[in-house]
Amino acid sequence: QVQLVESEGGLVQAGGSLRVSCVASVRPFSRYAMGWFRQAPGKEREFVATINWSGTITSYVDSVKGRFTISRDNAKNTVYLQMNSLKPEDTAVYYCAARNTITTSRNRLEYDLWGQGTQVTVSS
Repeated sequence: QVQLVESEGGLVQAGGSLRVSCVASVRPFSRYAMGWFRQAPGKEREFVATINWSGTITSYVDSVKGRFTISRDNAKNTVYLQMNSLKPEDTAVYYCAARNTITTSRNRLEYDLWGQGTQVTVSS
């Protein structure tokens, strides 16, 4: 069964850091572009970051540029989201997504597979 499994999120104080990961059972993992999205209560799911098949191309929503870093390890079938200088407005459920093509996308409708989501809460 093809699936994406995110690591546990957590509660962190504003200004702190957290890294979440996502292990994908898709094969071959290197054929898939990956993305992270988030959804806060009462809001639509929004794009956070995306990475191409090789990890050489990344893209971020403006609100996280310079604070978040997406990366991948194709040998481990894993994509990461390192979050630094966290703010209360980063509080959301974070979702990993896989796109069956090698190029990136900011459009959630272009992703084929989704993880179950992991809660990240930033306290002020």
